[in-house]
Amino acid sequence: MEKPEIWLEFAPELHVFVAPRHRAGRAAVRTDGASTLGHLVESLGVPLTEVGRFVLDAGPAQRREVPAGHLPGPGEEISVHPVTRPQHLPGPARFLLDVHLGTLARRLRLLGVDAAYESVDIGDPALATRSAAEQRVMLSRDRGLLRRRELWAGAYVHSHRPAEQLRDVLSRFAPPLAPWTRCTACNGLLRSASKEAVHEHLEDGTERSFDVFAQCGECAKVYWRGAHHASLNAIVEEALAEFGPVGGRAPH
Repeated sequence: MEKPEIWLEFAPELHVFVAPRHRAGRAAVRTDGASTLGHLVESLGVPLTEVGRFVLDAGPAQRREVPAGHLPGPGEEISVHPVTRPQHLPGPARFLLDVHLGTLARRLRLLGVDAAYESVDIGDPALATRSAAEQRVMLSRDRGLLRRRELWAGAYVHSHRPAEQLRDVLSRFAPPLAPWTRCTACNGLLRSASKEAVHEHLEDGTERSFDVFAQCGECAKVYWRGAHHASLNAIVEEALAEFGPVGGRAPH
């Protein structure tokens, strides 16, 4: 017996995930009569983390939202919409990044955003478990990871370029920004420190040239306005201009 068909239409924002034949308006999809709508959409390449809502068109003036667990019937027409930006989260905007997103993690921390990062590949199950245990949004370019049911929340990072990745995350989640308040090495919180208190961590030239310092309360790394400050400050200023407000302050 021939399997029944339903009709799916994906919003343009989701076309990156689906095959070309599913990008031009309505597309027929065969179903087995037992798979949920969410399962069907994921089987076509779209992680449910990227779906905002499903809308069933049941005829004139009969459009209604249906959940991912909806069992589509033969001939149903359903449009698949992306998440709305900024995306609402049930808790604070806290993130977990996989091994491939180290630069993005450091830039988020530079802006004061809570961004945990695994510098080694601990495997998808462990990442998903940590996301759930710590209620962190899993950021990844791995669609398989984003399909894991254990995730508390997740988001696909579209670009390979760190600057575009940062804009993507900030525009999607609008986390509060507090630049220069987190350690870019370990994500710990920074605190002001006197030169005397951090003396043992400084080289002679640094100690002679700078007077204002900050230190991480977790890993004890010391920060000052060194040679790289101008390039880091440019990242901060660009983010604040588009996604402020600000709550932090640079050492000066």
